[in-house]
Amino acid sequence: MVSTETPVCDFGLAAPDFSLKGVDGQYWSRDACLGANGLLVMFICNHCPYVQAIQEKLVRDATELESLGVKCVAIMPNDTEYYPEDSFENMQRVAREVGYSFPYLIDEKQEVARAYGAVCTPDFFGYNSRLELQYRGRLDASGRWPDRGATERELYQAMKQVAESGKGPENQIPSIGCSIKWRDNSSG
Repeated sequence: MVSTETPVCDFGLAAPDFSLKGVDGQYWSRDACLGANGLLVMFICNHCPYVQAIQEKLVRDATELESLGVKCVAIMPNDTEYYPEDSFENMQRVAREVGYSFPYLIDEKQEVARAYGAVCTPDFFGYNSRLELQYRGRLDASGRWPDRGATERELYQAMKQVAESGKGPENQIPSIGCSIKWRDNSSG
């Protein structure tokens, strides 16, 4: 497992469009996922311990953000040939078992992950209602240890601010996680 940290937020960067198949069998576009007050794009997978540690928090935050007009979408970017735990069938199983309330999409060609500049799982991209990037930080300080106790809900608070003002916080702590498993073993 290679641990990778995300770059700092490039405020105002436009959200690339996409059309990807979800675990529900439907194809989802960026605009179909957009809420009235914003969009949170999450690059996650099934096998990464960093993602496994926060799955329940993702469900909680997605549900609470939706009530603020921010919708969430998760995209699985890894090469499933070498990482079969991340297969579409396993994505369906994990979404069902964990209770994902948001679309969980597969990026088979890895083009969407590259367009966004995603580097790890989890990697969070928080956009305002104009699809301008406002957050590129971590969920919270717990990392791979979900039982660390109470931690500030950084992602939730940042996206709440985006929903209310259209702007994200200036200070953001990068997310850390497993590197994306690129098909050709390169990052770009």
